[in-house]
Amino acid sequence: MSPSFTILVADDNPVNRAMMSKTLQKEGYRIVTADSGKRARQMATAEPPDLILLDICMPGESGFDVIKHFKSNARTASIPVIFLTALSDVDSKVEGFNLGAVDYITKPFHPQEVSARVSLHLKLSIATNSLINSQAEKLRQLTEAQTSFLITPEQEPGAHFGVHYMALHEAGGDFYDVLHISEDIYGYFVADFSGHDISTGYLTSSVKGLLKQNCTQIYTPMESMNLINGVLVEILPAEKYLTACYARLNRRKRVMEIVFAGHPPVCYVPADAPARLIGAEGDPMGIFKSTLFGIVSLSVSEGDRVYIYTDGLVESPATKKMWHSETEKMLDACEKGRSVPIEQAPRTVSDHLCPNRETQEDDMVILAMEI
Repeated sequence: MSPSFTILVADDNPVNRAMMSKTLQKEGYRIVTADSGKRARQMATAEPPDLILLDICMPGESGFDVIKHFKSNARTASIPVIFLTALSDVDSKVEGFNLGAVDYITKPFHPQEVSARVSLHLKLSIATNSLINSQAEKLRQLTEAQTSFLITPEQEPGAHFGVHYMALHEAGGDFYDVLHISEDIYGYFVADFSGHDISTGYLTSSVKGLLKQNCTQIYTPMESMNLINGVLVEILPAEKYLTACYARLNRRKRVMEIVFAGHPPVCYVPADAPARLIGAEGDPMGIFKSTLFGIVSLSVSEGDRVYIYTDGLVESPATKKMWHSETEKMLDACEKGRSVPIEQAPRTVSDHLCPNRETQEDDMVILAMEI
């Protein structure tokens, strides 16, 4: 017998809970109920359900409060949430969708509508997981992975970028890519694999393929990284993971969205203001299926520059100085490269930070883009 899907119904009204439970139990679902937002959070964290039906108007914690907790907790962040509401105003619905809800069911409930919506969103959840598993399986079947070809500024002049890359060993653990997503949208990705053995070099080709598949207009940067993480969890050896930073620039909107996965902060150099560091805490990729990444949305202007780099550029394991305490070095280095053409700026910054290449202790990548 195949396992039943578990659905958590959170509503302070016992009649609504009973009706919803009866309706869905007839369809073969396993139902658990909560009479408050607090109780719903406790239950979902202890035993994550496959889907959550969440009332908006509850005393104490509203549904909006509860879903914020769900989405900030790696254990519950990926569970689809359908709001139950008597509210019909557009603003409330938009707020719910912005917070991560996948749908609404309006009171009074209609049993057939409830069943249909629950079935639909369980199918969509299964389809997403199937997509991840399918991509992982395709990558597993590769008998020989090629070391990815690193793109150059000449190959993608519209991206307005420069890059400096130095591998410590033949099989480097650092990796970067630049993606032309659409006419006005570009993606910039920098990652640092754990370890420097030969398998790391092969894994970069897999990541390059995943970036091409998942960094498109239909996904937000956060969704792209979550999809890629889901595949990496399946294909990476137990001891492997990567820290990464993915920046997507929309030149028409003049907005850059930056996702951080355990990676150092970027250095933002406005055209008319001092350089400053911008970062956010996030989990590395390839370890946990449900993970939390940091994200920053940055309004940019013509002439601004953003530098993404790996930790080898600023830290020194020999002196036990790690990047968390050393990233301030980037500010002065990036100011040194302010008047240098963008194609040459990364090398200028690298030379300022690491004038003696013989003392290099780790791979280094520094990628800079200009708005």
